Amino acid sequence: MNIKYRLAATFLPILLSAMAAQAAAGPRCEVASGPRTAALVELYSSEGCSSCPPADQRLNALRKEAGAAGLVVPLALHVTYWDRIGWTDPLAQPPFDARQAELLRDQRQHVAYTPQFFVGGKEVRGWDAQLPAAIARINATPATVNLRLSAKPGRDGKLLLDAQAGAVDGHTGGKLYLAVSESGIVSQVLRGENRGATLRHDAAVRLWLGPVPLVQGRASLRREVSVPPSWRQDRLQAVAFVQQAEGSTILQAVGMAPCASVAAGVFAGGS
Repeated sequence: MNIKYRLAATFLPILLSAMAAQAAAGPRCEVASGPRTAALVELYSSEGCSSCPPADQRLNALRKEAGAAGLVVPLALHVTYWDRIGWTDPLAQPPFDARQAELLRDQRQHVAYTPQFFVGGKEVRGWDAQLPAAIARINATPATVNLRLSAKPGRDGKLLLDAQAGAVDGHTGGKLYLAVSESGIVSQVLRGENRGATLRHDAAVRLWLGPVPLVQGRASLRREVSVPPSWRQDRLQAVAFVQQAEGSTILQAVGMAPCASVAAGVFAGGS
């Protein structure tokens, strides 16, 4: 047998086996934070609040406004305390009420309302004009924590999420969180202040995990989660962030926007 054909006969099955294993593993999205601090922007909102749709639109525009050099990780968390005023928000969850209350304990004014913006864990009241400057200040801060975040399809339509945090200084204390958000959600509001309106939501949090405390500057958060049929899997995004141990300051955040095309395949189960 010609040596060329002998080599092909030897290595081709190995190559095909490796390709099959890679295909079986499915697509994987993995992102890592950089030397600058990303700005985690949290919007507390409700479909029952007539002043919230403009804030939702403002949140949606932030990443585009920041440009390629901007590091923005947006999250919209819908609260439940508007539900008793005529319209039950399908995106609202009690843990988001608790999260808003937690952040407010570290603010000058401890008043929960909607729409309410926090950038890097600090409230920004004049959000229409002040958000870009708040984001730029955080982006100019050298990162004290490194984050790695990955997502890949699991068995039975589940999703494997893995967030790893490592502080530059091993004595740094903090708490690691992980969230899954969905964009492009369209909702028809039938009652309440927004009665008759068609609302569109981006970066709306569906799943909230953590906190996991940093121990000697490190933390790990791994979960296998089920994705309900009502979620648009191709519009999901995972986000991880670290909040300082005492207080509300966000030390670093990372989202899957940098590999959006791969992430879409990941969350759609590789279809």
